Parts: sequence; C-alpha cells; structure tokens
Amino acid sequence: MIKIGDSLPATTLMEYSEVEGEGCSIGPNPVPVDKATAGKTIALFALPGAFTPTCSAKHVPGYLEKAAEFKAAGVDEIWCVSVNDAFVMGAWARDQKTEGKVRMLADGDAAFAKATGLTLDLTGKGLGLRSNRYSMLVRDGKVVTLNVEAPGKFEVSDAATLLAQAKA
Repeated sequence: MIKIGDSLPATTLMEYSEVEGEGCSIGPNPVPVDKATAGKTIALFALPGAFTPTCSAKHVPGYLEKAAEFKAAGVDEIWCVSVNDAFVMGAWARDQKTEGKVRMLADGDAAFAKATGLTLDLTGKGLGLRSNRYSMLVRDGKVVTLNVEAPGKFEVSDAATLLAQAKA
C-alpha cells in the first residue's frame, strides 16, 4: 500500500471536459498523474463509486463546501478519484456542480487504485473492484498525509480532516 513519502503511481486518469480549451477536447481527456501533480499541492480523495449514497451526500459536498478554504491553505487543486469511466464522472460532476472546485477524475480500469494498493473488492455487491475510501495531501507528486477509511466507514477521509492537515 502507498504510504507517506511515496510518489503517486505514474498512471493516467481520465477527465470529462464539457468544453474545448487549453489543449482539451470535449469528452474524455487523459490526465497523466505525474505531470498533473508536478509542482502542485493536491488534495486528493478517492471513493468507491459515483452516485453512491455516502459519496454523493457527504464526501463530495464536503470538499465543495471547503474548496475556498483549501485554496487559502495553499492547495492548488482538489481531485476526486473513483473507479468509474470518464462519462460517468462527467455526469456526476454536472450533478454535484463541481466545476472550478473539484476535478472529477476517472480511474476506469482501476489502474491507479491497484498501483496504490488501495482497492476494495465489492464483487459480491455487484460493483467489482473499486477504490477504497481515503484522502491524501500530495505535494509535487509525493504523499504528505494519508487517511484510509476502515471498510464501510466515513470518519477520516472527509474534507475537514484533510483541510486541517493542509493548514498544519
């Protein structure tokens, strides 16, 4: 499992873009993790799935509510990562109104989740291999803090916890 001091895996996530611009076409666009984190501070949180109850009602809204506080604490970007395809993450971004606050990044084949060692097997529940619920503060591609939830819990990966760590 990834730990504090490790570099994020050099995988590629996908982001759905609603408008063309800044080298991005409409639709899914690749986000190479190593390049996208270089020289930046990222508040990254991952969750089992888009449109799921805890993720939609608590996890994403918490980061949206505190987006300005994260910026004030020196965080360049907030990332939400989930094992879903870019089209689903794009639809969820529209539903949650994340534009300009939280980047909704798809880990469609779970390559990022597998590389971090933070997977969650929900095959018995019809969801397949997913990401565990966690948050981390990343500076220049390296993990500075890591908050991994116990199965079925939502206690340490919330926005308030990561924000306090970003301010420390």
